[in-house]
Amino acid sequence: MVTTTDSSTRFWANVRHRLAAWLVCALCLLALPARADVPVEINGMRVERTEEGVYLSAAVKFDLPPVVEDALVKGVAMYFVAEAELLRDRWYWTDRRMALRARHMRLSFQPLTRRWRLQVAPVAFSNSGLGVTLAQNFDTLDEAMSAIKRISRWKIADATDVDPEARHNVDFRFRLDVSQLPRPFQIGAVGQPDWRIAATRNQRLSMEIAP
Repeated sequence: MVTTTDSSTRFWANVRHRLAAWLVCALCLLALPARADVPVEINGMRVERTEEGVYLSAAVKFDLPPVVEDALVKGVAMYFVAEAELLRDRWYWTDRRMALRARHMRLSFQPLTRRWRLQVAPVAFSNSGLGVTLAQNFDTLDEAMSAIKRISRWKIADATDVDPEARHNVDFRFRLDVSQLPRPFQIGAVGQPDWRIAATRNQRLSMEIAP
């Protein structure tokens, strides 16, 4: 006969409760009426070349949809991704990729402390094992989202990635990565505009070296 301890019982009860909450949220997503995607703007984008490399600064502007905020408060972590790609012009073929950088951001609510935790990694958290991450804690959701939306002097390429004799562009992309959400949310988010948070912007790289 196998005896189940109280702690084990509580653990599995919590697991069942959380799975039930995820399923309820996913079903609610499917019942939402059709609307346009979440409006997202990329403002103040700036790319500059220095002796150390190429740096990007930008501000992403959007309002977090209530359904996403509700899921966060219920304990579902959200994943945002910023990507920057340095491209060299080629008249005879598609532009050549010289560098690609990514910033993966995991935002979660800590119910015990009532604080928000933001983790940042160069690769998807499903692949990183949380090995190489930077973490910050915030008192409010607005403070945490401000940190996600603000990109300040992010190094996106090394100096050797730039050919001074060629022209270059920088593609900047930002999105909510639903592929890293729990499976019920991935299913529920399909076709739902409140979960489509994404924007792109392209800018020419000046060959002048900034001080």
